[in-house]
Amino acid sequence: MNTNAFALRHLGPREDDQKLMLNTLGLDSLDQLIYETIPDDIRLKNSLNLDEPMTEHEYLLHIHELSKKNKAYKTYIGLGYHPTIMPAVIQRNILENPGWYTAYTPYQAEIAQGRLEALLNFQTMVIDLTGMEIANASLLDEGTAAAEAMSLLFAVREREQKKENINKFFVSENILPQTLSVLETRANPIGIELVVGKEDEFDFSKEFFGAILQYPGKDGQITDIKSFIQEANNAQIKVAVAADILSLVKLEAPGKFGADVVVGTTQRFGIPMGYGGPHAAYFATKEAYKRDLPGRIIGVTKDANGNRALRMALQTREQHIKRDKATSNICTAQVLLAVMASMYAVYHGPKGLKFIANQVHNKTVTLAHVLEKLGYKQINTSYFDTLQIKTKAKKIKKVATEKKVNLYYPDKETVTISVNETTSIRDLNYLIAVFAEGAKKETIVISEITEANHIEASSKRSTEFLTEPVFNTYHSETELMRYIKSLERKDLALNHSMISLGSCTMKLNAASEMLPLSIYKWANIHPFAPLKQAKGYQIVLKELEDQLTEITGFAATSLQPNSGAQGEFAGLMVIKAYHESRGDHHRNICLIPSSAHGTNPASAVMAGMKVIVTKSTDEGNIDVDDLREKAELHKDNLSALMVTYPSTHGVYESAIKEITKIIHDNGGQVYMDGANMNAQVGLTNPGNIGADVCHLNLHKTFAIPHGGGGPGVGPICVAKQLVPFLPGNPVLKTGGEKAIAAISAAPFGSALACLISYGYIKMLGAEGLTESTKVAILNANYIKHRLEGSYNTLYSGERGRAAHEMIVDCRPFKANGIEVTDIAKRLMDYGFHAPTVSFPVAGTLMIEPTESESKAELDRFCDAMISIKKEIDNASKEDANNVLKNAPHTLAMVTANDWHFPYSREEAAFPLEYIKNNKFWPSVRRVDDAYGDRNLICSCTPIEAYA
Repeated sequence: MNTNAFALRHLGPREDDQKLMLNTLGLDSLDQLIYETIPDDIRLKNSLNLDEPMTEHEYLLHIHELSKKNKAYKTYIGLGYHPTIMPAVIQRNILENPGWYTAYTPYQAEIAQGRLEALLNFQTMVIDLTGMEIANASLLDEGTAAAEAMSLLFAVREREQKKENINKFFVSENILPQTLSVLETRANPIGIELVVGKEDEFDFSKEFFGAILQYPGKDGQITDIKSFIQEANNAQIKVAVAADILSLVKLEAPGKFGADVVVGTTQRFGIPMGYGGPHAAYFATKEAYKRDLPGRIIGVTKDANGNRALRMALQTREQHIKRDKATSNICTAQVLLAVMASMYAVYHGPKGLKFIANQVHNKTVTLAHVLEKLGYKQINTSYFDTLQIKTKAKKIKKVATEKKVNLYYPDKETVTISVNETTSIRDLNYLIAVFAEGAKKETIVISEITEANHIEASSKRSTEFLTEPVFNTYHSETELMRYIKSLERKDLALNHSMISLGSCTMKLNAASEMLPLSIYKWANIHPFAPLKQAKGYQIVLKELEDQLTEITGFAATSLQPNSGAQGEFAGLMVIKAYHESRGDHHRNICLIPSSAHGTNPASAVMAGMKVIVTKSTDEGNIDVDDLREKAELHKDNLSALMVTYPSTHGVYESAIKEITKIIHDNGGQVYMDGANMNAQVGLTNPGNIGADVCHLNLHKTFAIPHGGGGPGVGPICVAKQLVPFLPGNPVLKTGGEKAIAAISAAPFGSALACLISYGYIKMLGAEGLTESTKVAILNANYIKHRLEGSYNTLYSGERGRAAHEMIVDCRPFKANGIEVTDIAKRLMDYGFHAPTVSFPVAGTLMIEPTESESKAELDRFCDAMISIKKEIDNASKEDANNVLKNAPHTLAMVTANDWHFPYSREEAAFPLEYIKNNKFWPSVRRVDDAYGDRNLICSCTPIEAYA
């Protein structure tokens, strides 16, 4: 046994176990299984051209050495990214804790009450600080949150405005540059005209439906947003405000001024810059717009006993359900980072946040006074943390760079300085010395901070915030550590048992992949720092791009999209730009198979395309004749086909090359959804199949944690003709020669999280990656075989094999009064998270085990499913008082004095012997979703306050 091999630790089934599993399947070898599963004409002829795999020890030495190539200068650039202090209790107990980072999106609320509570705290924090009525549980970054605000305001225009096609949106010239670029990307496809200008010169014309302001502005000036919002409201123009969350501790909440939407990032609440992400954005609005609110919303409801419970509210907005008519993509979130930011607020409380904000402001004022004494002109009249100095920028830049200080230089005559939480008196003196040298004057040394105020009275905060007990209780490390642990114990994550979610790939997030996230010189680099200071990052990101390009068989990769949904949108926008570069502006038809991910049609609509759905055969494959007919019918306007491979039905369609040729013959490009790339790596690839672009879910195939539904990274890999159009950034040059505008705020998206996938590929190498794909297919087919006789699998390949996942049909059990949801809830009693429920086919379970699960764990899961089938056989429509309908069973329920059920307590809680050794107790009984949607409560304010 080669104990140095990372693949040995990553793959679940041991060599002997693999032989037993293959024997069960009637096979002699793993290669025979692959032959029977994947069409021969799409198989790769050569191995992947990747470096030899590193051991875990070698990799950690390697990544540590690379970190030294990053220069962590003192950074005062601002522009929405600031050095922060992450409390160690949060770093150790959340960021570095698999109980938090390996959890799945909380669709199964009964085993996710801890995460849901942390997210409810996040929403409460945002509602309080913004002064709005409702908030979601995070978005991807400030730029995309601002774009979502614009889209929401466009959707909720007044009836007359829609009738008259009012489509102009005013953008303050003080907006962050990266936000403006993302707004440009998102506005054009849906017919919004952006008008950028000065706030004080805006004429509030009836040609506008909305506006967005930056608060404070990118240069630090706090403008009179109150008067602007009042005038806008009078003119029926709705207003979004992009607000710095730490400044809201001292500035009045925009909601109090009548804002319709408030967005921003929570990065300042203890989250490292990480060269641009991941960071949780926030989005708050009026309750009237709740059905247009993007992202997930956590709501309060009750369980079967009438006790308080939490769950994701208003899920009918979601893309998987409403497809092209969706108003939300619930996958577009940064849950792990939102949890950390909320805990920062819990730990510090309102008094602690006021202390931090006051310190930042007072240090900024102190610095301004000293710079003025040195003869510099500071032009911001009202500011929180950012000074705008008029001087010869080149002269200051030379001195600052020599002294390892990063400032922002918007033009030749201006320098801006953004003070942050980490700035000490020593740092201020160092800064002052830089400017003294620039002025050729003796420096001034300060020994204390001046307590002063440079915020206009009209902008000062008067409203209280974070008054709820949770923000006023856990201020010692002992108390917060125990609070975090109490929440963690309510959640079932990968550190307890297998999460066999089809289409979501809950694979191992190896500790050696995760450790580098805590290394100082990876975590603390500003995304707009000069490239010379980020050489370590540039090496890693370039190599990761090259690795992904090789794996997908394409020509180039962009890492900028920071979720799978963003990757879909980016891929389509690149296709759109390609067609337009050839004069084909009219190509706007997107063909999408009926079996495709629900996110596909929604992304196509976002990209300004018209969706036409193609049929599936009874076997679950794409109906090639129907596809050909529609491609030929629309050949003059065909833009793209969106296809998932292997299909969402868990099958490698043998006609895939014919399908891609049909599209190309009719002038279109092929977009491949990379959700199932983990069933291709090393065996086939999108380029070989004939696709032109694919997005990859690095949080699926390439081991970035789900973290409860984010962080994610969704890079796109493209064929040669699409390379020039890869997305750019307005501050740091990225992308192709004819780059489309930004997809995400940061140049390289969530760069810090990319270290995980880089390590995954480095340590597995070509052979390990290929073996992972093979074992994922083995594990799926082993489960399929073991469940035969108890459950029917809906779709199989031509030789009867599944891909890496399968759909199990639970619809026949309706005859016994049992729904698929009952099976999902009963699995909790067996210690398992349910597979994917009712997607892509209603009344089914979609099972995907991943390569990291051992034979023993697969057998436990199969034993549980077979045991549940026996329980189904004993159930009847006439008697709903059965072990399935009452599931899950809580500890309180099982230990209560009264027991009014026709089965034993042991049968309820310990139906199989293995459970006694490692019992997971759901913390609430089955939740009532409908009640929570009818009585929407989205903060931790006591219910009495809503009465």
